[in-house]
Amino acid sequence: MMRPMPASGPDAVLFDNDGLLLDTESVWTRAEQDMFDAYGHEFTAEHKLELVGKSGAIAAKLLEGWLGQEGRGVELMAELDQMVVAELEHGVEAMVGARDLLERLRAQGTPIGLVSNSPLSFVERSLAIVGFGAIFDAIVSGHEVAAPKPAPDPYLEACGRIGVEAGPSVIALEDSPTGVAAARAAGLTVIGVPSVDGVELAEAHHIAATLLDANVVELTIV
Repeated sequence: MMRPMPASGPDAVLFDNDGLLLDTESVWTRAEQDMFDAYGHEFTAEHKLELVGKSGAIAAKLLEGWLGQEGRGVELMAELDQMVVAELEHGVEAMVGARDLLERLRAQGTPIGLVSNSPLSFVERSLAIVGFGAIFDAIVSGHEVAAPKPAPDPYLEACGRIGVEAGPSVIALEDSPTGVAAARAAGLTVIGVPSVDGVELAEAHHIAATLLDANVVELTIV
């Protein structure tokens, strides 16, 4: 499963946002908890595991069933998006090692991109809060392409915007099975960094505990 990098280093490094680059999964969790409370349901760890990394369309169908609101998926997601953006203003932090890794990649001249299934407005605001707003060569939301993760479209779009060929010399960092599947479908080398207990990333080429892990450094830093 492990895939080596050439001595020259990666052509580009692409980051997921929620739970991988930024600790926004906790922001989503608080908003999801509030939504479940508002509809009189208990939000459990099993619900969270199902939602991690999912596209808006899939999450909408899940919420419909869980909350007994059949046919209201689009409205439910709009409500949740508003709650998440409001919750975001209470603050968000970079994940362990994220700032250092970004600075080292920038210093060595490696192109970097961000690929997320979250709405672009949420991604851009969360990056601005932690001071990462101007650091990426490309930012792609799954809402901007024909099909979000687990389809390869967001990753292929990011590679195109950066100007590199999608392939094993491009590293993708992901914390969800959905994201791992998308990056693998795009032909990229995938490092899985789980952020939620119980999430398994068996399809990733490499697994790391945090962005400080030796697997991450050895594959991304020349």
